[in-house]
Amino acid sequence: MTTVSELRYFTSSDGDLAYHDSGAGDLVVLLHSGFVDHRLFEDQIPALAAHHRVIAPDVRGHGFSANATAPFRWADDLAALLRHLDAGPAVLAGVSMGGAIATDTVLEHPDLVRAVVVCGAATSDFEHTDPWTRRIQAEFARTLGAGDIEGWLNAFVRVAAGEHRGTDDIDPDIPRRLREMALHTISKHTPDEKDRRVPVTGTWDRVPTIDVPVLAVNGSLEPADLTAAAERLVRGVRDGRSATIEGAGHYACREQPEVFNEILLGFLRTL
Repeated sequence: MTTVSELRYFTSSDGDLAYHDSGAGDLVVLLHSGFVDHRLFEDQIPALAAHHRVIAPDVRGHGFSANATAPFRWADDLAALLRHLDAGPAVLAGVSMGGAIATDTVLEHPDLVRAVVVCGAATSDFEHTDPWTRRIQAEFARTLGAGDIEGWLNAFVRVAAGEHRGTDDIDPDIPRRLREMALHTISKHTPDEKDRRVPVTGTWDRVPTIDVPVLAVNGSLEPADLTAAAERLVRGVRDGRSATIEGAGHYACREQPEVFNEILLGFLRTL
């Protein structure tokens, strides 16, 4: 398990951004999902670092990285980190929000990217339409608006199980660790804090310009609209591929880490 003392920090134009850096070889960047941090990839970092250099940042406003005090884009933060390290081009592998950051980065900074892996994600313009996820998102907004952090955490970890399972149906360590990371991140913020994130726009229209390999990995229990968006992404690029992890939900990297790692390492060997 990564400890705070093992993290390194990049002094960006707006505060210090944390990242874990291990291994040697061709570079792989692991981009975590929303409200958690680099520790989402505890099962991936050692497996990948045996063959590759692995950087796992805490994106701005998450984990051990600074909050924003000025307008920003996560893709630009990542590009600044890679240029600071004189590293890349990199394979970007992201889960959920991290997958969207990966596609934003290949669109905005293509010289820094040699391949993209999205898990539970498509482009940053994707929005859920399925009723269950929309209800969960409404619960996020309601509980946060009421200052009910416990209620928000309960709703947040339900995403790990998904619509057709309960949290008792998955390894209890998964919701426990998600809750721990999410509480750390949400505690960094205040209810009246301004959202300074600047979205990357027009992503679907620019997908055909992506000329590096793109792999979409999804658990078979993901909502159909998300799976369809991921397939739309890989169909729209020159070299698009997809893989499904049977019996897994949104956090396939935590539910079935050995299968996830095998798929990712297999993809890396083709590059």
